[in-house]
Amino acid sequence: MNNNSNNYAPRDSDILRSSSKILDHHDREFDYLRLAVNEKCNLRCIYCMPEKGVKLLNKDQYLSKSEIKRIISLFTQMGISKIRFTGGEPLLREDISELIRYAKNECKIKQVHLTTNGILLNKYLDQLSRAGLSGINISLDSLRPERFKKITRRDKLQQVLDNIILVQDSVIPSLKINVVFMRGFNDDELLDFVEFTKTNHLTVRFIELMPFDAHQIWKTGKFYKSEDILNDLKHKVKGLHPITGSNTEHYIFQVDGYLGKIAIIPSYSRNLCINCNRIRITADGSLRNCLYSKEERSLRDLIRKGALDQELKEMVRDSFFTKHKDGWEAQRVKGNNRESMTQIGG
Repeated sequence: MNNNSNNYAPRDSDILRSSSKILDHHDREFDYLRLAVNEKCNLRCIYCMPEKGVKLLNKDQYLSKSEIKRIISLFTQMGISKIRFTGGEPLLREDISELIRYAKNECKIKQVHLTTNGILLNKYLDQLSRAGLSGINISLDSLRPERFKKITRRDKLQQVLDNIILVQDSVIPSLKINVVFMRGFNDDELLDFVEFTKTNHLTVRFIELMPFDAHQIWKTGKFYKSEDILNDLKHKVKGLHPITGSNTEHYIFQVDGYLGKIAIIPSYSRNLCINCNRIRITADGSLRNCLYSKEERSLRDLIRKGALDQELKEMVRDSFFTKHKDGWEAQRVKGNNRESMTQIGG
């Protein structure tokens, strides 16, 4: 990806369509695939879905194991260097370790990561390690048992904390904790999460609430924007100094003497769009060229109609050829409106 791009000068369409890589008109190259493997989850987080859940896909609507492997292989040929398996909860899919092993060992993807709520890690950690997993992101929005239960509607905090320790003791090199921060709800745990980095070798990442919440708490005044999180960190934490992080970690710091790191992800503010390198595929095989886009194209349907690899590649390139400049533009276009983040992929 070209991180030095400071404008959106259009590129020649013939070059874009003929390239072996995935490019768009705004000088962006896409080499990071986020692949949802299911919509099911064993939590009911209040910003993600109703307590009773949302209407999920039928079994035959999900991408099969062979279809997922074909998609991974296809995108490997198109220059993908990083893949993240998401859900729902990807560990509810029995073949997840096999898919990770395929991506890492057969397709030679450099970085293969997993986003999970952490509850089942003790059951699958050995398999994930042997499969060659590069990193784990654990979603954890509170360190307080009663609040965790209120947010997730499940009493599983200690299980997640125990599994965080297991991951740190494993051979998996990267561990990150994703905290969706909400004003007046869990923002009073700012210093608790900072302190969590003192003796834990991980990155705590404060993430802006996004408007995929099944119409529950969005627009209730709980939005805590990245600039406010940044200002609170600077005013409340001593010994905080900036360091280098990933492209997504727009702001990243470390406290003097602490093992871990602290990052801020402006997911809703969309400060990162200029350097976007992400491709999203939903559990039912729909290709999304932007998190906020409602325009989707079905890889699954093409595969099931017997499409050749070249046809699939042309569809992918055409989707990104027409990608909007940023998430604000993408959101204004009508299309398939999924009501929950679990239907898009974390």
